[in-house]
Amino acid sequence: MNLDHIRNFSIIAHIDHGKSTLADRLIQMTDTVTEREMREQLLDSMELEREKGVTIKASAVRMIYKHDGEEYEINLIDTPGHVDFSYEVHRALQACEGAVLVVDASQGIQAQTMAHLFAALEQNLSIVPVINKIDLPAAMPDDVAQEIEDLLGTPAEDIPRISAKAGLNVEDVLRHVIAEVPPPKGDLTAPARALVFDCHYDSYKGVIAYVRMVDGVINGAPKLLAMNTGKTMEPLEIGVLVPAMLPVSELHAGQVGYIATGLKTLQDLDVGDTITLASRPATEKLPGYRPLKPMVFAGLYPSNPDDYNELRDALEKLQLNDAALTYEAETSQALGFGYRLGFLGLFHMEIVQERLEREYDMDIIFTAPSVEYRVLKTDGEVIAIDSPAALPDPTEIEHIEEPWCELRIFTPAEYIGAVLDLVTKRRGELKTQNWLDAKRVEIVCMIPLSEIIVDFYNELKARTKGYASMDYTLDEYRPSDMVKLDVLVNYQPVDALSIIVHRDNAFYKGQRLVSKMKEIIPRQMFEVPIQAAVGNKVISRANVKAMRKDVLAKCYGGDITRKRKLLEKQKAGKKRMKMVGSVEIPQEAFMSVLSLDEE
Repeated sequence: MNLDHIRNFSIIAHIDHGKSTLADRLIQMTDTVTEREMREQLLDSMELEREKGVTIKASAVRMIYKHDGEEYEINLIDTPGHVDFSYEVHRALQACEGAVLVVDASQGIQAQTMAHLFAALEQNLSIVPVINKIDLPAAMPDDVAQEIEDLLGTPAEDIPRISAKAGLNVEDVLRHVIAEVPPPKGDLTAPARALVFDCHYDSYKGVIAYVRMVDGVINGAPKLLAMNTGKTMEPLEIGVLVPAMLPVSELHAGQVGYIATGLKTLQDLDVGDTITLASRPATEKLPGYRPLKPMVFAGLYPSNPDDYNELRDALEKLQLNDAALTYEAETSQALGFGYRLGFLGLFHMEIVQERLEREYDMDIIFTAPSVEYRVLKTDGEVIAIDSPAALPDPTEIEHIEEPWCELRIFTPAEYIGAVLDLVTKRRGELKTQNWLDAKRVEIVCMIPLSEIIVDFYNELKARTKGYASMDYTLDEYRPSDMVKLDVLVNYQPVDALSIIVHRDNAFYKGQRLVSKMKEIIPRQMFEVPIQAAVGNKVISRANVKAMRKDVLAKCYGGDITRKRKLLEKQKAGKKRMKMVGSVEIPQEAFMSVLSLDEE
């Protein structure tokens, strides 16, 4: 096909503004799938995506559209909207020449709309703004069109106004894409270069790479070379996504498709790698992607220590499909052998946990999440730690620096007080307040990352009745008075329950943690003390009462010394038991650290 008749574009938007529904309508309109195969959110193929109603993985589909007697090949890459999956958006945008920016007619421009828009502009993509959900009773298409004109300079009257759900004016979107998104540039005669923008593992076909062809042509199944890893491969098939895999005889510059590489080990191909022909390799690699830096870290352990190897295999396969996930082996006295995982946020962590449990049938325990701190030691050495267990002895610490981020919150004006109260309670500082119009305001503030990773988003939604939206970017490290809060059960420290907290919050968090543990840890035959301590100082304690047999039941009346003798005998038995007894800590205890701020 002529390159002038190819268009590659992404759909970007804030979460829930109708990306996946618009993709459904475009697929239906171009007869890409039959009516029988069509279903809601067609591109959200993971069960988890359909259940949570969010896109987690970017997915691609090729559509053929006839316009003015010409036939166009249109490649659409649907992207997630949630803040934790913005890396998927960055990767998808690098495979495109344009982006359709979908804005909800009732909500207007939100935090993630801006974040994804800036990402698209960074890649020099052509932006096609679209106003969706114009059939809602609360829709304000004229106001939103004016908002977009002020932001992008696109005349308000030229912006398509659609309802993806009702299929209203959807064809306008494709016409605008053809008119405004430039065709791909690429040299059909140059050595083949294909950018790998996603991968997954198939037990029959090995590693399957989703690629955007930048230069050249791949015919049939020639021997290929991955330029980053230096691995050669003999592909089983090449094809396009419709959105199911459809084998084709050739892929040429400008097209989006897949290569079933036949590689059996997961380390042989990276996302961002360049694939070229082994017989006529390209001289220069494509720029690929910036390596991602995880923001949140947590320990992961198999509930049954014998499942350690299965957990390792599951993580390997998951990492291939999720380039933002990092892991390394670690051990814990309480939980044995496991892994330290790095995530982009708490929602990302929740998705990884559910995917491990559902797709790989793993029974796992997660420890409390932590962020990466920088520790300046008294000897001048600076170390980065992401686990409370790695914190050096307090006598060796000069100071600890914690990550701060710039947080942008878009909210209706009536909730400003509630939002600022939430920010200041979490040690945040207000930077600026920008009025977007008479009813909406953008609040920009600085806040420690550790304060927003757990439940800040849920709390923000609750305080603003679901109207506020947020986006954050890591900004700097600042010295802070952080301490390690240890939990001792039966006088033994449980390393997997330790957390790093600000000294001002240590007493409150210690109290909450101890009260929670008291409810969760089952009663034993002996009394179990639970303590929270900072260094050698115990700041809170609670006892789980012992289960006791009534040894005086058979004594009625009679001499008090006999009763005392029986009680002393029971007491000695409990003491002996306490010395050898061990306390089983249930899995809920490790997760309870997450919900300390809820009450």
